[in-house]
Amino acid sequence: MHIPDGILTATTAGTLVTAAGWVGTFAGIGLGLARLEPDEIPRAGLLTSLFFVVSLIQIPMGPVAFHLVLTGLMGLVLGWTAFVAVFVATGLQWLFFGAGGLTTLGINTSNMAFPGVLCGYLFRGFVRSSKPFLVTAGGFAAGATAVLLSAFLTALCVSLAGQQFHVLSWIVFASDGVLALGEGFITAAATFFLRRVQPEVFGAPLLTPESG
Repeated sequence: MHIPDGILTATTAGTLVTAAGWVGTFAGIGLGLARLEPDEIPRAGLLTSLFFVVSLIQIPMGPVAFHLVLTGLMGLVLGWTAFVAVFVATGLQWLFFGAGGLTTLGINTSNMAFPGVLCGYLFRGFVRSSKPFLVTAGGFAAGATAVLLSAFLTALCVSLAGQQFHVLSWIVFASDGVLALGEGFITAAATFFLRRVQPEVFGAPLLTPESG
């Protein structure tokens, strides 16, 4: 889901999207920092590291390669602070491994962080439920939906770069359906586990076998 330098700036529409990405990212970072409590900093650092590491594990599939992003989990746990975590991790990926680009760092951050934040708001109520099934379903929905939204936004941005990218962008979006399933299952498992051992990350009570 990393858009490299030079693709979007090939067209006027793509250049405007690049600028809008920076505006959205700075706005999201501002909100995230404003809402970040001191005791949440270690949690944000841990999820930033997790995002950085799992994004480096590439799973080849045909002409493209996939990697986990876990932005749905980040949105559930961090809320708007997910923008800070994604920006830092994506910036390090570009700096050390050349993934993405410097000019597209803003739009890449927005495309991954905003769906995570949105899914956090949409499914946090399920994750806070006392019913294990709803907790698991909420985690799955957050993980899968965040990836699908990110893939859609990325494909939409790339399609603005010119006709030669239209087909490729939507092929990649369609293939991300497989990744969305994997993200859903992993986020569901992580959400259920955290509700059993550290439910305060969701602002919820401990989930016990007797719950629900």
